[in-house]
Amino acid sequence: MAAPRRWWQRATRMLRRSLQARVVAASMVLSTLALVGVFGYMSVSVGSNLFETRRDEALVEAARASAEMQRVFAEAVTQNLTSGELDALQDRALDAVTGLIASRSSTEYAMLRAEGQSETVLAMNDVQSQAFDTDLLNDELRTAVAASSDTPYYQSVRLDAEAGAQPAIVVGTTVDVPLAGRYELYLLTSLRSTQDTLAFMQLTMLLGGVALIGLIGAITWFVARMVVGPVQTVADTSARIAAGELTVRIPVHGSDELAKLGRSFNDMADSITRQITELGTLSTVQQRFVSDVSHELRTPLTTIRLAGDVLHDRRGDFDPVAARTVELLRTQIERFEQLLADLLELSRFDAGAAQLEIEPTNLVRLAEGEIAALEPLAAERGSELRLVAPGGHFEAEVDPRRIRRILQNLLGNAIDHGEGRPIVVTVDSTSEAAAIAVRDHGVGMTEEEASRVFDRFWRADPSRQRRTGGTGLGLSISRDDAALHRGRIDVWSRPGEGTAFRLTLPRAGDRASAPSPIELPPADTQAIVLPEADALASAPGTETEAIALVDPTVATRTEEVER
Repeated sequence: MAAPRRWWQRATRMLRRSLQARVVAASMVLSTLALVGVFGYMSVSVGSNLFETRRDEALVEAARASAEMQRVFAEAVTQNLTSGELDALQDRALDAVTGLIASRSSTEYAMLRAEGQSETVLAMNDVQSQAFDTDLLNDELRTAVAASSDTPYYQSVRLDAEAGAQPAIVVGTTVDVPLAGRYELYLLTSLRSTQDTLAFMQLTMLLGGVALIGLIGAITWFVARMVVGPVQTVADTSARIAAGELTVRIPVHGSDELAKLGRSFNDMADSITRQITELGTLSTVQQRFVSDVSHELRTPLTTIRLAGDVLHDRRGDFDPVAARTVELLRTQIERFEQLLADLLELSRFDAGAAQLEIEPTNLVRLAEGEIAALEPLAAERGSELRLVAPGGHFEAEVDPRRIRRILQNLLGNAIDHGEGRPIVVTVDSTSEAAAIAVRDHGVGMTEEEASRVFDRFWRADPSRQRRTGGTGLGLSISRDDAALHRGRIDVWSRPGEGTAFRLTLPRAGDRASAPSPIELPPADTQAIVLPEADALASAPGTETEAIALVDPTVATRTEEVER
């Protein structure tokens, strides 16, 4: 059973992968069905015609034999006919019948007295040839023959011979014998020769059909090869171009449709190659420009920063308007510095120069440090930062500087858009992957906004006031940092229900990212923070109850971390 199963699996796999094999298989299957239908109809028709021809011959032969026997009996002098003379007359009639059927060695005879007759003056013995078996005659046939006058009746029978069962036909008719009454004459004709003829014809059709199917398969394979071969060449060439071999082209011969396809493909490849080259050159120029501008701006920015620090330190000597202007100047200088740093980082990613400094890192301790650093800012906005660490393999091989930057960006966004509600940071892991999720319960985003959240310089609401001084590049850099770790950042958000960002990282840097141990959408999707929850969160001594309204599992998990 195993060998046929393997053969079937290989055949199925080949049919799935090869168009040429499917075309050949389909043509052979359809041709086989067509030939089976045609040859089956021909076999039935020929067999029926052969049987009818042989039956008609047997009926004519039986009628002639009956007429000849009747003639012999009719010419005899019936007066003073003795029993011995009647037997001699019977022998002479049978000799006449034997003479008629002598040309057919497959014909046997039997002469039997009809049943149900009254007593006659004389009687003849039942006579039959050696190979005639009277058990072949059923009551239905004998009754029909005895009741008829000159119409022969036939019946299909099967003979048990040494070579096996053979088809045959029995034809019966009646003869009136003077002074002896009515007798039944039966002729048994074997159809073995007819059966042999039909079998030979069927074998010839079978062998011819197999040869024809093989020829059709070969022709189909050749024709399919002419069509599929160039298509396969196009596919292979496309794969090589996609792999970076931009100089590969399809060899073109002739001027038919396939040659036209090859020339069109080569023209398309040339156009794509030119555009890729132009885009690569443009990208290189842009990256160099951004990098050069960023570096060149650092020197004057440093001077401006020093001057701004001097002014900021002496703002108490200025009038209120000038002091406020100095504060705004310092804020924008800091934002400008952050923007330059982000642009430099993006230029490294675009140039492929970003490198990881991998070391074993406890993600829980890393998250605790970032939460502690941003707690004052969160408290200013009225949000509470909570860490949930259910336990597991928290240490992972990552670049801690980049993971801190990712977490800073996610927490900064959560604080800005969390509407003063609690923000939950979840850290969990399995033996293959580790994950950090930041969940806020603020304004949320639509699907369209969530799909663009990682675009550079994109903001869902440009007019919204930010407290973290974002540049619009943080999430884009975070995505690149995650990809550098062979991980990913996923986002879930709904308007009015908040947003959840989930960072998933492989525990070992040389593995692809496994399924994340943290669910997304979050388990508390339906447990939206209500105004009552906000009130509880702000009331002293009710921290556990407020957490339970956000996520029923958070209270328990926080307890485990504190232990």
